[in-house]
Amino acid sequence: MAETLTSLADLKGSAPAAEAPKHVQKLDKQGRAYATGKRKDAVARVWIKPGSGKIVVNERTLETYFARPVLRMIMQQPLLVANRVGQYDIVVDVAGGGLSGQAGAVRHGLSKALTYYEPDLRPALKKVGFLTRDSRVVERKKYGRKKARRSFQFSKR
Repeated sequence: MAETLTSLADLKGSAPAAEAPKHVQKLDKQGRAYATGKRKDAVARVWIKPGSGKIVVNERTLETYFARPVLRMIMQQPLLVANRVGQYDIVVDVAGGGLSGQAGAVRHGLSKALTYYEPDLRPALKKVGFLTRDSRVVERKKYGRKKARRSFQFSKR
């Protein structure tokens, strides 16, 4: 059974505290790192491997799929934080939701894939919040209301 500690001096001689988990590189047979990112209703499957910096989203180039510069900027934020722009070839399959949610899902998946390929990048990406799934989703419509919160117009007479 476990030994009982009676003072702080006994604590020094007891078993060492559990260490933080070591993150190891996770690669598939082709040498790629894979991760899934989610945002609203969008789900992005992301593969990265070392290369010239080519980005393909749903078999199209990044500029044709995400035409708005803001969406491209959101998607490339993890590469800027990790200082890895142009070092990885990225292949993305994204489905569901709108373009804004898809860009957020790609950012989430790319951040996770970067940590799988280079575990040392995890603290920097975690600090800026790219490894956390944004759990905000659209509120459902309630019975007796016009929308989620909007009520019908009230008339006294």
